[in-house]
Amino acid sequence: MDSRTPSEIERTGTLPVAGDGSIPVTPAASPDSPERPDWVQEARDNLTGPGRYLAYEDSGRRVVVPLTREWTRIGRSLSADVRFDDATVSRRHALVAVQGEGVRVLDDRSLNGVHLNGERIDFAPLADGDAISVGRHTLYYLDTATVGSAGQVAPAALAE
Repeated sequence: MDSRTPSEIERTGTLPVAGDGSIPVTPAASPDSPERPDWVQEARDNLTGPGRYLAYEDSGRRVVVPLTREWTRIGRSLSADVRFDDATVSRRHALVAVQGEGVRVLDDRSLNGVHLNGERIDFAPLADGDAISVGRHTLYYLDTATVGSAGQVAPAALAE
């Protein structure tokens, strides 16, 4: 080929689909079973009381947020309860609702969607240990509401 003749990429701006100049594309790893980092169990072990929590890592720091209100907003907005300063997160990305029938996560009309354990959802109930992905961030739902029951004695009972 003459070096003055433009290549297919230079001429059309696209990569060839097949042939000598094609670039192989390997499929991304399946997000079906996200690997839970060790620090999540460590965070769970350090919780002092029963409750529901969101645990996540942001800029190298690990954060555990108690779900004490009926609605917890996740997003890029300054009004979000859990805020990520990241363009992959919408201003109003997701909501976590704590109601009588349980805890649910809802997509708040985000651009990139909300994924629960690797599967895109509009809304879904949460179970202990679930991984919620918003943009490139993963939050872990921890439910320790059963701490202090079934064989454990509450500290107030020990004082009597």
